[in-house]
Amino acid sequence: MTKDFAVPPVVFPSGGSSAGANVQQRRFPTAPFQPPRPSTSAIPFMSFDIGSAAASSATPAGPFGGTMTSSSSFGGGSASFEDEEPLLDELGIHPDQIWKKTRSILNPFRINHTVHKDSDLSGPIFLYLALCLFQLLAGKIQFGVILGWIVVSSIFLYAVFNMLAGRNGNLKLHTCTSLLGYCLLPVVMLSAVSLFVPQGAGPVRFVLAAAFVMWSTRACSALLVSLADGGEEHRGLISYACFLIYTLFSLLVIF
Repeated sequence: MTKDFAVPPVVFPSGGSSAGANVQQRRFPTAPFQPPRPSTSAIPFMSFDIGSAAASSATPAGPFGGTMTSSSSFGGGSASFEDEEPLLDELGIHPDQIWKKTRSILNPFRINHTVHKDSDLSGPIFLYLALCLFQLLAGKIQFGVILGWIVVSSIFLYAVFNMLAGRNGNLKLHTCTSLLGYCLLPVVMLSAVSLFVPQGAGPVRFVLAAAFVMWSTRACSALLVSLADGGEEHRGLISYACFLIYTLFSLLVIF
């Protein structure tokens, strides 16, 4: 048994009817939205209007379709770098001061403590890298060990000095780290000299290590006593603390 379904007739509009004209009516694209342009803005508005493309063809276009403006429209002239400070000065690195401080350590009996009043960490970092490099040439990878010992030694010497000086102690941790790092120069020289001393010459290495350790101890204790208050009465104990610190670094070199 079959069922019959009523299918409505399909009416196709003719070419001359008004309905066909409405269907085939051409739709023109609308203009894109243009935000209001501020009149008092210092930055020129980048126009994306399609109609103004022909007018702006005479001016060079930017990478995103807007017109490129010269630097004179912003600041009235081109930027000048003549008044800028050197990059090393902005980073707090002064090579002339580093050289003066390093050179003052070369003579442990006549140390110019005035150049060490302005403490810095650029020179100690340079000496730390030099020591690590010489140790690397000797086949010892000790970057982390040396850095850790420098940090611990600085805190140890800072605590010992201020406890001995009492209320008169004014040694800062930054100054203590700077002095300890610069006085590491003899140990760096010991690491460079030990590259040419054979491992079998044990007594020679120990004598060299003792001489360079005494050099570092003399320089560091003299600078601490002269730059900080309250350390003159305890020069022996401060020298002993410095001796222990630089002995540890020399053990890394000779063994």
